[in-house]
Amino acid sequence: MDRRDAKSAYLDIVRVCSYSYPLMNDTKKRLITSALPYVNNIPHLGNLIQVLSADVFARYCRLQGYETLYVCGTDEYGTATETRALEEGITPKELCDRYHKMHTDIYRWFNISFDKFGRTSTPEHTQITQGIFLDLYNNGFINERTIQQLYSEKSKMFLADRYVRGTCPNCGYVDARGDQCENCGKLLDPSELIDPRSIIDDSRPVMRETSHLYIDLPAVLPKLQQWMQEASVRGNWARNAVQMTQAWIRDGLKERSITRDLKWGIPVPLEQYHDKVFYVWFDAPIGYISITASLTSEWERWWKNPEEVSLFQFLGKDNIPFHTVVFPCSLLGSGRNWTMLHHMSSTEYLNYESGKFSKSKGVGVFGNDVMDTGIPADVWRFYVYYNRPETSDTVFTWSDFQEKTNGELIGNLSNLVNRTLTFVSRYYNGEVPEAPTDEARQSEIYPGSGSFWQDVRDAEKEITDLLEWAGLRDAFRKIFFLSSYGNRIFQAAEPWKMRTERPESAGAVLHDLVYLVRDLAILIAPYIPETSARIARFLGDTPIGWNLLGNDNPKIGRIAAPEILFRLLENDEIERLRTRFSGTQAERRDAAAKLESTPAPAVEVISETELPARFAAQVELRVARITSIERHPKADKLYIESIDLGSEQRTIVSGLVPHYSEEELLGHNIIVVANLKPAKLRGVESQGMLLAASDSTAVDVIFADFAEPGTRITVQGNETGIADSLPEIDIDTFFSLPIRAEGGRVAVAKAELQAAGTTLTTRRVADGKVG
Repeated sequence: MDRRDAKSAYLDIVRVCSYSYPLMNDTKKRLITSALPYVNNIPHLGNLIQVLSADVFARYCRLQGYETLYVCGTDEYGTATETRALEEGITPKELCDRYHKMHTDIYRWFNISFDKFGRTSTPEHTQITQGIFLDLYNNGFINERTIQQLYSEKSKMFLADRYVRGTCPNCGYVDARGDQCENCGKLLDPSELIDPRSIIDDSRPVMRETSHLYIDLPAVLPKLQQWMQEASVRGNWARNAVQMTQAWIRDGLKERSITRDLKWGIPVPLEQYHDKVFYVWFDAPIGYISITASLTSEWERWWKNPEEVSLFQFLGKDNIPFHTVVFPCSLLGSGRNWTMLHHMSSTEYLNYESGKFSKSKGVGVFGNDVMDTGIPADVWRFYVYYNRPETSDTVFTWSDFQEKTNGELIGNLSNLVNRTLTFVSRYYNGEVPEAPTDEARQSEIYPGSGSFWQDVRDAEKEITDLLEWAGLRDAFRKIFFLSSYGNRIFQAAEPWKMRTERPESAGAVLHDLVYLVRDLAILIAPYIPETSARIARFLGDTPIGWNLLGNDNPKIGRIAAPEILFRLLENDEIERLRTRFSGTQAERRDAAAKLESTPAPAVEVISETELPARFAAQVELRVARITSIERHPKADKLYIESIDLGSEQRTIVSGLVPHYSEEELLGHNIIVVANLKPAKLRGVESQGMLLAASDSTAVDVIFADFAEPGTRITVQGNETGIADSLPEIDIDTFFSLPIRAEGGRVAVAKAELQAAGTTLTTRRVADGKVG
């Protein structure tokens, strides 16, 4: 890669970052909420988007120095909870306690920085909800209606909306809920269903008279329209939020029932309605207020202080009308000076493989599943943000998860961090070179018309402007464009040559790249905070603050030799996970039970004493020198290496970009599986495979600079009687005869591997698998 490539990379960043985005210029306190997850099930990745999105924004606001409060909690009242508890034979409170803990554990594992993760089954929630209702009632915005409601004669009870299912009159879906069709999303009244049935007793309900309370949305509409006309513009609402709200208003607002025939809920504070509770969609958004009240007695400083507080809400598109119509109408109609919605960040749907995530059907990857994969939380956070459905639906696929993680998180960001800090640690004794002169910074190694730091600052300003308005995905991707720019600068400068030919220029590049790494640690801190903290430790515990971006103060102390940030996601691991999480949760449980009851098939058992001889008879290992190396043009994590095996030249492909720079490999002797069947990797044939040890933190190439190319590797105790060359083997055969690093020595079942009588050893991985 030459300097023109680096210049092209910079121009790409400028092109991607150059667009108009309104500046907020708002230093008010930031009040942040994410949609309250319903408590009767475990959240899947699609549900987690909202709490994760709000977490990024909250972390960013804190780094900017804004006074910030992020609240969320479990939404616990309603029919679904009562129904689930009835099915399980426990009380609704017991069910809520169990799932609240599950939610709390999952969000803690994901490192969500709530100021308060509460719940709606609290005295504060009852008090505030009843207070808002009484304000509405006294202001004339609550109407009493006698209606015809479905009644189960078999169970002798009126049926709340979710106790009824039937055929949707809009799309014909045969299992629509009484409140909303899961298939088409249309909000329903249970009486609209075709062929309704009670889920309590499977009887066909009949219509009977009963009385309920309704919020008079048409009467509040003038207040709503006046507020929305200003708020949607000033708060830069997402397009889908504006469109959906306008559609509700255009189609005509109707009175909406806010009471239900349940026991598990907030009692209506009117004597004549003592046997009814509030509908969950009336009380749930009030949970944001009550959860704050359960955190601090000064909750009104946040919720009754619109002059000093901006409210940011994060939710999915199916929740939009309740946050732009129903909840605002409740607050406006109360007549109090509430803090109202400023900016809404509403996402589209995240789908799963070829279908949809579904809590009710158990389809997809759920929070507890993620915790059991062995993949760190920051990797999952990375992919959710990189693939966030901001303006259109996106799809989670295991192959894309692997590709984006290995290519961007590891091949791009981790690669820049590792190669830059490793170079400074090794060749500058961990000391960051002095800040370069202006002349050095203006040398030809830097692309673009301005200085390196002006280029970086322009990109950082675009990222900041996006984050001010919660443009989380675009900001995140621009961070990776900036990281890619740094990688190309490193590659174009060739500091391994420049440090001897032009040491001042090499120092300029390395100084600036180290501080770019520091800036990237700041930029990623809201998204992948544990990774940011690790990079800061590599940089001598450098401080992380948004005000530090774009300059080299304070000075970075001594750099520690960096560790590998992430391990690659291998094909076999991804395939196992894809298979493991296919189908529904129920199908997975059935398959696991069947597997436990099925006798395991007979397999060939190779004793440990036989393994060394079996290995020596099947695997041909030889020393090879890397004579040239280049990046694979179609894969960010792959190198293409030309190797000298003494008697022949070959080409191999290895996935070492995230772990080694070219200069760390070029000219060194390595170990190659010489009789491995050739395989094409992204269009390039690899005629063998080099050996490297690995554990959960590092990949360690096994070097053999003490031996000549072509030297045959022998297995201790099996040095004689082996053919000069062995038949080709496939990759599965090779891995069935495992090699391991044990105490820094490479061995097969305790039998050490040797080249010219010298045992092969590792440098970075003392104990781990070799392949």
